[in-house]
Amino acid sequence: MADHEHHEPVDEYERTPVPPAAQLGLKSYVGQFAGEHVAGTELMIGPLFLAAGVSAFDLLVGLLVGNLLAVLSWTLFTAPIATRVRLTLYFQLEKICGRKLVTLYNAANGVMFTFLAGAMITVSATALGVWFQFPMPGLGDLLPTGVGWVVAVLATGVLFTLVAAYGYRSVARFANLAAPWMVLMFVAFGIVGLRQLGLTSPGDFWNVAQTVIWKGGAPMAGQVKFTFWHVLFFAWFCNMAWHIGMADLSLFRYARHAWYGLASAAGMFVGHYMAWVAASILYAVQLHQDPANTAVLPGPLAYRACGLAGLLCVVAAGWTTANPTLYRAGLAFQSLVPGSSRFRVTIITGLVATVTAVFPLVTMKLLDFVALWGMILMPMGPVIFVDYWLFGRWGLRRNYAEATGGGINWAAGLTWLLTMAACSWLVLKGGVQIYFVSLPGWFVAALLYVGLSKLLQRRAPAEAAT
Repeated sequence: MADHEHHEPVDEYERTPVPPAAQLGLKSYVGQFAGEHVAGTELMIGPLFLAAGVSAFDLLVGLLVGNLLAVLSWTLFTAPIATRVRLTLYFQLEKICGRKLVTLYNAANGVMFTFLAGAMITVSATALGVWFQFPMPGLGDLLPTGVGWVVAVLATGVLFTLVAAYGYRSVARFANLAAPWMVLMFVAFGIVGLRQLGLTSPGDFWNVAQTVIWKGGAPMAGQVKFTFWHVLFFAWFCNMAWHIGMADLSLFRYARHAWYGLASAAGMFVGHYMAWVAASILYAVQLHQDPANTAVLPGPLAYRACGLAGLLCVVAAGWTTANPTLYRAGLAFQSLVPGSSRFRVTIITGLVATVTAVFPLVTMKLLDFVALWGMILMPMGPVIFVDYWLFGRWGLRRNYAEATGGGINWAAGLTWLLTMAACSWLVLKGGVQIYFVSLPGWFVAALLYVGLSKLLQRRAPAEAAT
């Protein structure tokens, strides 16, 4: 699970449509999705499904349906708008919402990226824990477990931060080179893990899956019980900010055709299906060997399966995810003070991410964090969708902030705030788990934006005239 942005030096198109000469073919998108969705997060998410007491059918079929819905969301929601307007998410939002509101959106993005980068630092630090044999946090730990853990996280975080600040292009190239190897490593994790669990032939898989790996039953302490619907909605919405939240307008503005959104299947079914299942199998091996060992630590899991190569995969998976995440977090924060140094902002951001990584709270609650991230950023997706497809037909002014010269479109701003408030109320007071609120939240945001825009544009008919 990682964020998307085009890696090539195409700054000249940040505020203009991408011209035909710069557009990319299908192969670019297949490679990008496959590379960016086999990441350090996969090593955490797979075991957490098992810790949530999921059954074999609920996991394997729920992931199948949920990832298919994610692919369709990129293909039917994001790519069609991206290939028509060919603008970045941020410039498209600026035209609709105004510069001030986009600044708030960037701040929210930056905070979320910082915490996600911290989780990736935690993942890589677990490889050092195997090598140097110091105590590491368990599934229920929210505080650091000792000096060794703190030193390992700080060393890893500082290294990642410096590389993100100095050498993003080389890291991006390394990530593309490492992606095929990491995919093969996850395949190896799954095969080795199944053999360790007693699988002798492919025909025995379903029996082993039901009776040894994903047995269902009660979740572990502190975890939410996952059903088919939990798995489906998590797989669908873990990248919600990117598809129905429209962040991948920036990515697909280079696509020659809207159907290139189908390339997202390379990421969903290689990373968010195969890799999650493989990581889950590794955790099942650990529990099979020692039922009392419930720690979710990628380093030991990978080492038991593939030795030193497994540890290198953990470091690479965390590294190739943390560095671009830190880089983009730095860009988001730097946009708040345009005259500031991106290098210095990235250094500060990386140090903050490193401090958060010392505390395993986000990493051990990664399923909840990803759902929260999607919920916070989601409302801007329906704002863009409704503004593009419906406003012209309904006599409402598209790109209202651009048309009026305003710094903030209050209809969009209130839509964002009221949608988050409604979703939060459902979680805190309505008894709805966070995994399920964002789908109704999308429709709430769409209706709010239409209604509030009618009120706003009725009060300023001269500015709102089409």
